[in-house]
Amino acid sequence: MADPTTYRPAPGEIPTEPGVYKFRDAERRVVYVGKAKSLRPRLSSYFQDISNLHPRTQQMVRTASSVEWTVVSTEVEALALEYSWIKEFDPRFNVKYRDDKSYPWLAVTVGEEFPRVTVMRGAQRKGVRYFGPYGHAWAIRDTVDTLLRVFPMRSCSAGVFRRSKAIGRPCLLGDIGKCAAPCVGRVSPDQHRAIVNDFLAFMGGQTSGFTKRIETKMLEASGREEYELAAKLRDDLGALRRVLEKQTVVLGDGTDADVLGFVDDPLEIAVQIFSVRGGRIRGQRGWVAEKADEAEFPELVQRALMTLYQDASASAVPREVLVPAMPADSATVTALLSERREGPVTIRVPQRGDKRALMQTVEQNAKQSLMRHKMKRSSDLTARSLALEEIQAALDLQTAPLRIECYDISNLGATETVASMVVFEDGLPRKSEYRRFTIRNEGQSDVAAMHEVITRRFTALLKAREDNDDDGPGIDPETGKPKRFAYTPALVVVDGGPPQVAAAHAAMQALDVTDVALVGLAKRLEEVWLPDDDDPVILPRDSEGLYLLQNLRDEAHRFAIAHHRGRRSKSMIESVLDPVAGLGPTRRKALLKSFGSVKKLRAASAEEIATVPGIGAATAQSIVEALATGDAAPAVNTATGEILED
Repeated sequence: MADPTTYRPAPGEIPTEPGVYKFRDAERRVVYVGKAKSLRPRLSSYFQDISNLHPRTQQMVRTASSVEWTVVSTEVEALALEYSWIKEFDPRFNVKYRDDKSYPWLAVTVGEEFPRVTVMRGAQRKGVRYFGPYGHAWAIRDTVDTLLRVFPMRSCSAGVFRRSKAIGRPCLLGDIGKCAAPCVGRVSPDQHRAIVNDFLAFMGGQTSGFTKRIETKMLEASGREEYELAAKLRDDLGALRRVLEKQTVVLGDGTDADVLGFVDDPLEIAVQIFSVRGGRIRGQRGWVAEKADEAEFPELVQRALMTLYQDASASAVPREVLVPAMPADSATVTALLSERREGPVTIRVPQRGDKRALMQTVEQNAKQSLMRHKMKRSSDLTARSLALEEIQAALDLQTAPLRIECYDISNLGATETVASMVVFEDGLPRKSEYRRFTIRNEGQSDVAAMHEVITRRFTALLKAREDNDDDGPGIDPETGKPKRFAYTPALVVVDGGPPQVAAAHAAMQALDVTDVALVGLAKRLEEVWLPDDDDPVILPRDSEGLYLLQNLRDEAHRFAIAHHRGRRSKSMIESVLDPVAGLGPTRRKALLKSFGSVKKLRAASAEEIATVPGIGAATAQSIVEALATGDAAPAVNTATGEILED
């Protein structure tokens, strides 16, 4: 590790103009690329007291052995150059936030004498008009195949075109009417260009004029008794309508926009983009990326925009970009996109109406994408094995932790505290072993609650060990099934940092449990804390081991919240129905089973409530009146600030 003071630039050497800088290691590899409106204050911030820097920044400046910079004239140039260098050098300390797929586009080579329609991937080129991107190439081919009967433009490769021209006979598409056959002179270059322009106009959203024109021609041909022509026009009209049905109308004002949706967790972020042209969804794309640093959400939005449009052609940049939050440097990004498009571009956050509804749909797609990614990753046997090996090595365990238990403490309002225990075996959830706890001593802190839960769990384990019999350790002789809490975990994970780890460790020491490893996972920086250690264990953010620990922690939190909501529904029904005479525990339980929550019970009429077994008409009316006057305050998870309303 290098000392940053050994390569710190001399005072006054760094310019104050905008620019881009690179940190290099001893082997001259670029390890980090950044930009600044003013280079001097930005670079000077890396050479302050190293203890004031973020742990990841500390690691970066110690890995580097030199720094260099390039001055540019504007912030827009700095932003463009920064992302060009990130793509070129792939620095290890820059976020791995790149599109991991080459999406297919519907492309028209307008720069050629006889333009052709085709599927293209990769970097966009000049002289080509792009539509999309699409999720699958077959979707483009299906659309093109349908439209070629209406717009018979060239779709063959250059080799096929030259061969047909040489032999004077068109290919199969020319024979079946799906190509105007410019290769053999059936149409002139100008006539073929007119067909291409009509195709571009249709794909660009000018659809209503074509359908009305073809429908008018069809009726005219029918009136002249030219039935074969009328039948062809009818089929053409049906082809156009089939294409339009696939491209759902979402915005009525003919909007050209890209809509971005984001869903993230501490380690990964899912991005989904809907491309809307002429008010219709023309394409969809997305990816899941690893978050390699602690960037705020506006910075993540900015990086996504740069990933999308850094190499885009003018036709691929829309007039409007809808995002859930404005990018960190919105003015500079807007200027850069306007320069790429060669026209004005607006970046904004939709607040209401159809655009806001579409944004929610895109975010839902991003959520599903992240969920599928996690399921695929967790079901990978190789990845799970690697995760357990990485945890074993990082924590210096004798064997891989095949059974891991994770505990989370959550507060319900000001009086009740609950906890959850989730179990992963061989890297997969074992839901039959999940347990819930209601903390007995109300009003105590999360640290004290953690001490109580760990004490109760391992007291039960010790009792199960004492009750071992001939059937085996922890086996119930009557049922042949494992007893509750009978299995010993290889590793215990608590949600929190040093205070929670210390409380759990004290509880285990008090019970003389020394054969179980213990760690805490602090959420903000994803640091792994060991008992009695002053410094955390830092796992690489892209490691399978950290991914497994984070998945454990998130599952424990989800399980605790589910416990919250169930208890809150029951406690609220009990509290608001106290004034109702003759309504005992059995009837309250029946109401909870039937309606599930106070919110649904409040929305029910007296007649609907009276359908619950044991509830008569008079009692139902009393319940409606009690709920109308009740004023129950919402419960809040004090750890997260989440309102636990059902």
